[in-house]
Amino acid sequence: MSTRTIARTLAHTLRSLLAWLCLLPLAASAMAPGTHRMELVHGGLTRYYLVHMPQRLSPQPRLVLAFHGGGGHAEIMARDRLYGLVEQSELSGDVLVFPSGYSRWPRGRLATWNAGLCCGEARDRNVDDIGFVRALLDHLRTQWAYDARRVYAIGMSNGGMLAHRLACEMPGTFAAIGAVAGTDGTPRCVPSKPVSVLHIHARDDDRVLFGGGSGSASATHADFVSVADTIDKWVKGESCRVRPERVLNVAGAYCDRYAACEGGAEVQLCVTETGGHSWPGGRKALGGAPGSTALSANEVIWDFFGRHPGGR
Repeated sequence: MSTRTIARTLAHTLRSLLAWLCLLPLAASAMAPGTHRMELVHGGLTRYYLVHMPQRLSPQPRLVLAFHGGGGHAEIMARDRLYGLVEQSELSGDVLVFPSGYSRWPRGRLATWNAGLCCGEARDRNVDDIGFVRALLDHLRTQWAYDARRVYAIGMSNGGMLAHRLACEMPGTFAAIGAVAGTDGTPRCVPSKPVSVLHIHARDDDRVLFGGGSGSASATHADFVSVADTIDKWVKGESCRVRPERVLNVAGAYCDRYAACEGGAEVQLCVTETGGHSWPGGRKALGGAPGSTALSANEVIWDFFGRHPGGR
């Protein structure tokens, strides 16, 4: 082989290698620590989300999508004085993503999610929030090479309802979900794979009533599913052991675990006696009233996720 032929071969190989490298997702270090605002277009709508990259990533970081409540937006969910999730990201070394729901208002205020029976214009316009989450995960792939086996969803109120819907319709995507003060609102739920589900709810919730129906303080007037029916659906649907194990019992709160579910999944219910429609350990976004201090939603959620590392 001539020197010229060898040179052409090496040049071609180098060009091919560079082209291949350009197609790879950016490494985690390519996104600087801190909170970043990003946009993507899906279904003819410009949607946005926040990404919080901690100062120090865990050796096996989770990607956690945190969905705000109805009438909120991404920045509200990212406020530490309300939810403490950015602080949790820094403690655990996990990457937090705060998507924002559908809104026709300037700066994305008063946003809602299409979670089935709730809520607002996202529901009324049948906004494709499932498609948006799929597109969001694809878009994130170009920013950070996350482990697809370690993707989780959490949500407050309407965002919690969306987390239930994601567990129903995207069970192979999420290793586990954690819903706070937002019961299941899907008309039909037959997940193709088992997914672990945590639900947290206050008995005195005045918006999404513990026993179902529409609370006096609810602006949606939806006939919400009860906590008992939500848990029963998941326990039966995933063939869990019917009798739960009491795994936490403190003044003002308890947690029951339904184990031996199909595929190693688990269903857990945590109940606080007080706190209303709020995030335990945090504060209400509206009115400023505190959530229950009997337990910390963040601690319970991250403990639950730790028992379900994904990869099933």
